[in-house]
Amino acid sequence: MTKKVLFAGLLIVVAVSFLVAGETGVMAEEKKVYATVVKSVAFNWFKRMEVGVQNFGKEYKVEAFMEGPSVADSAQQIALIEDLIAQGVNAIINVPYGVEEHEPVQKKAMAEGIVVVTHEASFVKNAHYDVEAFDNASYGEEIMIEMANRMGKKGKYVQFVGSLTNASHNEWTDAALAYQMANFPGMELVGKYETKEDMEVVYNIMKDLLKTHPDIQGVQGSAAGDVVGAGRAIEEAGRAEQIAVVGTSIPSYAGELLKTGAVDLAMAWDPATAGFAANVVAMMVLKGDKIKDGMDLKVPGYEKIKLVTNKAGTPIIYGAAWLKMDAKNMDQYQF
Repeated sequence: MTKKVLFAGLLIVVAVSFLVAGETGVMAEEKKVYATVVKSVAFNWFKRMEVGVQNFGKEYKVEAFMEGPSVADSAQQIALIEDLIAQGVNAIINVPYGVEEHEPVQKKAMAEGIVVVTHEASFVKNAHYDVEAFDNASYGEEIMIEMANRMGKKGKYVQFVGSLTNASHNEWTDAALAYQMANFPGMELVGKYETKEDMEVVYNIMKDLLKTHPDIQGVQGSAAGDVVGAGRAIEEAGRAEQIAVVGTSIPSYAGELLKTGAVDLAMAWDPATAGFAANVVAMMVLKGDKIKDGMDLKVPGYEKIKLVTNKAGTPIIYGAAWLKMDAKNMDQYQF
């Protein structure tokens, strides 16, 4: 064999090696695993979020999936995250039922080199980023304005939250209360009640409230089923015309009650785009891309993000993606 032939052979071997290495690199990128963990897979809200998670996986050619307990329960959700840590996934996108309860397991995941991105957890400590569809205080104020206008800016009202430790729910209700006290002095908060993300729980609480406070004129809901449970109780009591019901929900939950007027307005954001955006952020962290204030995540509602740092030092990403749905426009939103 001549030296020229030998040299040519070596070049072919080197070239093939680079090609294989390149393909392996691509395959390694495609094999990145993104796990989204939600409060409960039984909720229509999170079934819709799963659409966004799956679309993210398809668009970026990575393995992306969603899981969660059958009921909203922090202990079960944490157990799932522990299992994902053991599996060695690359990123965990978590929508915690209770933010504080999830801090230790998120810290553990980060210590294992797993990227952690949260949603609905703007005061989180242990996460690389938290992604919110909008500024929570502004959203809470907007709910209050909508409810107050329907109440004639006077009278008693109640607030519902899925959990007393849910970050977003309590930010909305606290901001709403502060706005009410500053702008609508003729209104009075009866109390804030925990519904455990269960429509039957809020239904029964509302039935009792209608007996103990028959002069209630407004309801603010936070979990997607809050206005539904409250609306059912109000409709059964024949009080739909007298009580304004406004809060976070979606047509697949509140649609029938929006039609009857037992629920006046549902406000929300599209869970699919939120799930997609949170996974995009996780991908950017994994790649080492810098996330900047005002940048476009290439996701509807997140074209010009607002980046702030919370008291714990965690960067929070805010979009501008809220929706308002009533009997007139609800058919536009198929989720």
